[in-house]
Amino acid sequence: MLPQRAKNISPFIVMEVMEKAAEMERQGIHIIHLEVGEPDLDVPRCIADAVQQAYAEGRSHYTHSLGDPELREEIVKRYAQEYGVKISPDQIIITSGSSPAILLTLGVLCEPGDEVILSDPGYACYPNFLRFIDARAVKVPVYEEDGFQYRPEEICKRISEKTRAILINSPMNPTGNLLSPGVMQQLAQFDVPVISDEIYHGLVYNGRAHSMLEFTKNTFILNGFSKLFAMTGLRLGFVIAPQEYIRPMQKFQQNLFICASSTAQRAGIAALRSAGPDVLKMKETYNKRRKYLVGRLQNMGFDIKVIPTGAFYVFVNARHLSADSYQLAFDILEKAHVGVTPGIDFGENGEGFLRFSYANSIENIEEGMNRLEKYLGHQKMKI
Repeated sequence: MLPQRAKNISPFIVMEVMEKAAEMERQGIHIIHLEVGEPDLDVPRCIADAVQQAYAEGRSHYTHSLGDPELREEIVKRYAQEYGVKISPDQIIITSGSSPAILLTLGVLCEPGDEVILSDPGYACYPNFLRFIDARAVKVPVYEEDGFQYRPEEICKRISEKTRAILINSPMNPTGNLLSPGVMQQLAQFDVPVISDEIYHGLVYNGRAHSMLEFTKNTFILNGFSKLFAMTGLRLGFVIAPQEYIRPMQKFQQNLFICASSTAQRAGIAALRSAGPDVLKMKETYNKRRKYLVGRLQNMGFDIKVIPTGAFYVFVNARHLSADSYQLAFDILEKAHVGVTPGIDFGENGEGFLRFSYANSIENIEEGMNRLEKYLGHQKMKI
């Protein structure tokens, strides 16, 4: 008999869209993928060279469970330069992507039955991490007219004796919006740890993203190399935590994961030291795509109340087309041959929205928008 956590876990719907698209592609149908939240750009040359050099030097063995000391030192330097905050290498654990960092963090904060406050909509996998450890997600609706910002007074209403953390994600998946410094400052005033998922930091096109470390030390920072450095397949992330939590998190790491990939960690060092010019070029590319995609969607009648300025997503209200975003997304896939992610994947308050990713070439985005425009024209004719 399956345990309850296995029965309760929900599917990651974007993967189901991708799998259906793959079926169609095997039948010879050309699909434009705007559902995928993965950089389409190649990893910078300096990073690829570092992986090869690591193998050549025999650096393919276990590292310290906390991670390569050189990499942790580079992360300390990066957070000092970018955010003006002082942390110690001993506050950092290098992980195999940011997902293990989430699990380690929740593992030291939550007992079964404890609660973590999440935004709705929000990243689809967060509630399933909580289900896995028998904790509970307490969802706070966020709204497009606010740029999907938390309303701190709504968080305050939901804090209880079981609350163990407030989770934020800025720039945010699925919306591409950033939390304002004012909201972050207010969240720091609650006597609750803040888990700050900063995986899209660096991919900001207007203004800048703030780290929660700028506002409080009572925070766990989740970050990694997948998005900014196009290193998704290398699986490299990290968590910065208050010192008192590091030893128990380290023991979890030793037992569950041992350590992150040694060669990926050498790639991470190269990324932080040498990939800056490559990142600037990638950001310029994403920004051009962002502006183009937003403009085309607006011209098709989608009302984007707050223009997204981070990550590589545009989250649009499509309730004028359908109240069922799941059905709508698959109808667009089957009839227009464009993959998009239904908003329901990100929570009940995301129902009726669609997420478009611009982690694809400008040529493919243009073709995808042409197909969508044609699809919408057919829908109007039916009406």
